Amino acid sequence: MRLIGMLDSPYVRRAAISMRLLGLDFEHEPVSVFRTYEQFRSINPAVKAPTLICDNGVVLMDSTLIVDYAEALAGRSLMPTALEVRQRALRTIGLALAACEKAVQNVYEHNIRPAEKIHQPWLDRVNEQCASAFAMLEEEISRQSMPIDEARLDQAGLTAAVVWTFAQAMLPGKINPANHPRLHAYTKLVEDFPPFRAMPHA
Repeated sequence: MRLIGMLDSPYVRRAAISMRLLGLDFEHEPVSVFRTYEQFRSINPAVKAPTLICDNGVVLMDSTLIVDYAEALAGRSLMPTALEVRQRALRTIGLALAACEKAVQNVYEHNIRPAEKIHQPWLDRVNEQCASAFAMLEEEISRQSMPIDEARLDQAGLTAAVVWTFAQAMLPGKINPANHPRLHAYTKLVEDFPPFRAMPHA
């Protein structure tokens, strides 16, 4: 299998770390949807990262769908099975992905859109949504115990950590770690696990 996309994308990194945690063999190809657009388009005309080229040639997109396929391939899941625990995990993932979406929009507004075309009311709204999602994510992570090793890490904790690392790297000074002590400590811990170190935010 080939996983296409840059590890500075939280979605690519989420898929890559999930696949490593599941023990799957794959090749990571760091192709950018921006700097090497035509190369990416030759692989997947939809130019969406992450892209997974399966062993049979089928092309999959979207980190959640790639993780779903990876779990089916591995024959095990990174999600808890008990209904109430799974419900909390789904809420955590939803909040992390909501925060991620708004953080990505913020990055695009500042790095891609010309400064004279930035619509400040829209950016203010995006920032408010991002802040709210991270505040609620802090509450959810505070309910979880710290994983002592990668075997104790589930998809909720994995996604939350990847998103926090992305936001801190790409939006420095905008989301204060002091206001999210549990999320910050949780991420610092799991970023030292081998699958995270093998697929670092680039």
